[in-house]
Amino acid sequence: MQKLYLDIETLPADESCFGVLKSIHEKRCRKRKTHQDFERFYLSTSLDGSFGRILCVAYASNDQDAAVIYDEEDETVMLARFWEIAYDHELFIGHNIMDFDLRFIYQRSIIKNVKPSIELNFARYKNHPIFDTMKEWAKWSKDCVGLEHLALALGIPTPKDGIDGSQVFEFYKRGKVDEILKYCV
Repeated sequence: MQKLYLDIETLPADESCFGVLKSIHEKRCRKRKTHQDFERFYLSTSLDGSFGRILCVAYASNDQDAAVIYDEEDETVMLARFWEIAYDHELFIGHNIMDFDLRFIYQRSIIKNVKPSIELNFARYKNHPIFDTMKEWAKWSKDCVGLEHLALALGIPTPKDGIDGSQVFEFYKRGKVDEILKYCV
């Protein structure tokens, strides 16, 4: 069985989306009758495939060494490359990939007009074709366990040495892309 291990790192929306995002932000604030700082709202787009962007996709096929797909200029190129790689695989493995990574990849693929090479079944309570270590550890409860927490509990060296997902945009703004790529791998 061909297995593909994966992880992505994401960024907030491109500045070209500010006009649309400001409109969405204002409508949300009016609807909820609250005020949320626009900067905070903007940063949250890194968790939303509608407007956020994929910075990189780390992957490993079966027992091969991990590699990273990265193209700072064109997210479409990264998505097309991901789907080329994904085509030959039957099982997709990662932490929180069902609710985040693969969902985000699918959403960005639609927005960027990149046709997925395969159709993945996102059915809950199954571990094929998506084996999500977070879901499996929690046995499909609503509990979410972070990758670092799980690694430490299992005595595995933490992958979060020096950076974690919440710091990716700050590292990116400081030009530390190589560190992000290494972290993602």
